[in-house]
Amino acid sequence: MSIELHWFLPTHGDGRFIAERPHVSPIAAASPRQPDIDYLTQVAQAAEHLGFTGMLTPTGSWCQDAWLTTAALLARTKRIKFLVAFRPGVLSPTLAAQMAATYQQISGGRLLLNIVTGGESVEQRRFGDHLDHDQRYARTDEFLSVLRAAWSGTPADFHGEHYEIEGARTYSVPDPEPPIYFGGSSPAALPVAAKHADVYLTWGEPPAAVAEKVATVRAIGEKYGRRLRFGIRLHTISRDRSEQAWAVAQDLYDAFDPADVAQAQESFARSESVGQQRMAALHGGDLGDDARSLEIYPGLWSGVGLVRGGAGTALVGSHAEVADLIEQYTEVGIEEFVLSGYPHLEEAYWFGEGVRPELARRGLVGTGSEPERPNLRVAAL
Repeated sequence: MSIELHWFLPTHGDGRFIAERPHVSPIAAASPRQPDIDYLTQVAQAAEHLGFTGMLTPTGSWCQDAWLTTAALLARTKRIKFLVAFRPGVLSPTLAAQMAATYQQISGGRLLLNIVTGGESVEQRRFGDHLDHDQRYARTDEFLSVLRAAWSGTPADFHGEHYEIEGARTYSVPDPEPPIYFGGSSPAALPVAAKHADVYLTWGEPPAAVAEKVATVRAIGEKYGRRLRFGIRLHTISRDRSEQAWAVAQDLYDAFDPADVAQAQESFARSESVGQQRMAALHGGDLGDDARSLEIYPGLWSGVGLVRGGAGTALVGSHAEVADLIEQYTEVGIEEFVLSGYPHLEEAYWFGEGVRPELARRGLVGTGSEPERPNLRVAAL
């Protein structure tokens, strides 16, 4: 089995500690590394050099715009793809189809699309979206139907509850058609994913819980005559020895301010996202005694989720131990891994030079050819 590895583009800023950017405020924090184009270029070029397939670029009021940022990075990279996250409720499906087709043309096919329906009404209202949770997924269902139709090369009409579209089409048919990545754990989300997604994304729960979700979504997909791929979103802390990795996790843990944890947990408790609720349940908002007390499965650390929304778990251990856990996830059906770490530049190298060779030895990734080393002179570390 061959897997795909992706990295994360920190368009919200970056630093050595999770608490520097708790992801609970739309106001930019004073991150040590601001998300200027020079620093983001370093991260993107490093990920490309290290053999990652793509880079997830987030969406929300707490980060830079994903479309514009990644379009600027196309000229500064050669091969890496960009997994652009966006919310269906903030633009028309025909415009999104046109943007995606144009992106594919100017990038040479380097676009992947991450559909984020939105699990927090407060955040949605910042963009003028006042639909409730289930209505948002119903609209996403229609949105993706129009999107696919607009890429067909034939003008398409659509008459639904949320969209009335006549003659939807794009200037050119995207080649290749961008694969659609989609997450969501609620009963309203799963059928939409099964009908439209090419890759279903889940957050990093223990392998048994992930296996259960994969089986559920796969069964729904089969009802629609579709076979989905499955991906997982995780952070990573890998070092030459296990105790070194856990020492890094302890440093992150020691930087947690109980007030920041309380603020973040209060915010997450209001979230309508079932996936966010599942992340919070892994640690219950309890700081524990030390970093190791938040290990919820061998090598799986829930500490990130104390202060960060969304993906809240990290793979922690030696390079071989992290590879072992990745292999366990492949055994329950995961084929794509969307990874990140703090700081994103350095952790990309720890993973790419440490874990990736382990995965190659096990036949899970190709050895690949050594790309040209990126030019890291554009910004100082």
